[in-house]
Amino acid sequence: MDRSRVVRRRLGFGGTLLATLFACASLTPSLLPRTWLYQGVMGAVTGILGYAAGASAGALGRSVISYRPPERVRRIAWRVLLGGCALLVAVALWYSFDWQRDLRALMGMDTRITWFPPVILAVTLVLFAAALLIARLVRLGGRRLITWLDRYVPAYVGHVVGVCVIALLVAVFANDVLFNGFVTRMSDISSVANQGTHPGVSRPTSAYLSGGPGSLVTWESLGKEGRRFTGTAATPARLAAFSGRPAAQPIRVYIGLDSTASPRAQAALAVRELERTGAFGRPVLAVLGTTGTGWVDPRIADALEYMYNGRSAMVALQYSYLPSWVSFLVDKEKAAASGRALFEAVRERWSRLPATARPRLVLSGESLGSYEMEESFRDLTDLVSRADGAVFVGPPNANRIWSRLTVNRERGSPVWRPVYRSGRTARFAQYPADLDRPAHAPWPRPRVVYLQNASDPVVWWSPGLIYRRPAWLEGARGPGVNPQMNWFPLVTFWQVLVDMTAALDVPPGHGHRYGANIVNGWAAVAAPPGWDADDTGRLRALVSGL
Repeated sequence: MDRSRVVRRRLGFGGTLLATLFACASLTPSLLPRTWLYQGVMGAVTGILGYAAGASAGALGRSVISYRPPERVRRIAWRVLLGGCALLVAVALWYSFDWQRDLRALMGMDTRITWFPPVILAVTLVLFAAALLIARLVRLGGRRLITWLDRYVPAYVGHVVGVCVIALLVAVFANDVLFNGFVTRMSDISSVANQGTHPGVSRPTSAYLSGGPGSLVTWESLGKEGRRFTGTAATPARLAAFSGRPAAQPIRVYIGLDSTASPRAQAALAVRELERTGAFGRPVLAVLGTTGTGWVDPRIADALEYMYNGRSAMVALQYSYLPSWVSFLVDKEKAAASGRALFEAVRERWSRLPATARPRLVLSGESLGSYEMEESFRDLTDLVSRADGAVFVGPPNANRIWSRLTVNRERGSPVWRPVYRSGRTARFAQYPADLDRPAHAPWPRPRVVYLQNASDPVVWWSPGLIYRRPAWLEGARGPGVNPQMNWFPLVTFWQVLVDMTAALDVPPGHGHRYGANIVNGWAAVAAPPGWDADDTGRLRALVSGL
């Protein structure tokens, strides 16, 4: 086989067409604004996917249809194609600036942006060419292997074996070399980062905080995010300044990865630490899920502490130190196992208390932390029968209970603000007023609140975006979602995936930023006696400024 026929042959007609269409589709609006560099990378990725789809379709068509147009017709078709593609690319690049600016305006962001269409095109072409070259080199290797095998076995056997061997080698290289190598590198980097301490965070001096005097776990074993969690607890002085009354020292218990060997052992140690601090004697006890790095959103913790004037206790444990999106790929089951172990251990100890002396047992978690907590239960009924409420923030699409409630929502309610059984137990909110919907519908306790922004890619990204138009792009769009956004096979999958890298770079109320809305979530689920709307407003203002 002549090398030039595989590596240096000209582009295919179908591949060129779909590559252009896919790359131009990637320029259309997505959930969140993006930079010109991300756009260039996205254009290349979607372009090469389009080329693969078009080339495959063309090969299939040629194998089924024997007719070939005359050379003159093919030349004319190519000229029309190239001219049309060039025009389409120019138009898409021209409008892409306005699309990005409109999206930023929709979110109240600065519309003065840096956007380099020629550079975007150059980045896309260079990366596309590199990916195509690699693909053709792999194909060349496969052709040569098949040619060699044909010398010793029948042709059909050689073709099947050759294709299988190349596919296996590509799969092994992608998984064992690229993916596992990437995860190992990320693990090494994250392990080093886990040993550090955030600036301004110091070891607590209170015995009510893990890592402090008398703690069953050392300050060093908490990990970077665990040290921030216990080292930044609200002080009684700050709490009293807000409430106008003497405040208690909040209890924060955290068990790091280095504290013990397994999730079950971590959970048992967490219960002993809760007992040591007197957590089961507080009015409220919160079991918190953590993200991949072990992070707990400080607004989740602070809001509850201020609400109870420090007479609160909360517990969390670390199951990973990888970034959340990496943990979602490799540690998702570990997160679920850790959540189950922690909740079951805490609830077992809690259930041994007299019914009249038990603290209110509530749950919360953000992003992968909500997945961690949800996995402790079979369904919504199981959740509210064994806990006194939950606030889940920015739940990933993989959350099973969230998915069931969304799929089984009442007819007419949009997927971005679903109503499940008249909001009798669970309610979904982007704005505080959403928690009052349906209007005048009863909302007995225990309650479950899902805070989810219509433009949060963490909530909406799923593999199904590859081949299916999502419900959140059907009908009326949610607040902050560009009405010009459309679904394209494969393309939207990558758009929303890239959006996750910018999910925190937008104002509160958009993307993966929930800000002071967490206060309203806690107020709906676990407000202490005497708490009113004015208190919620004051606490919102305080949390917004923290």
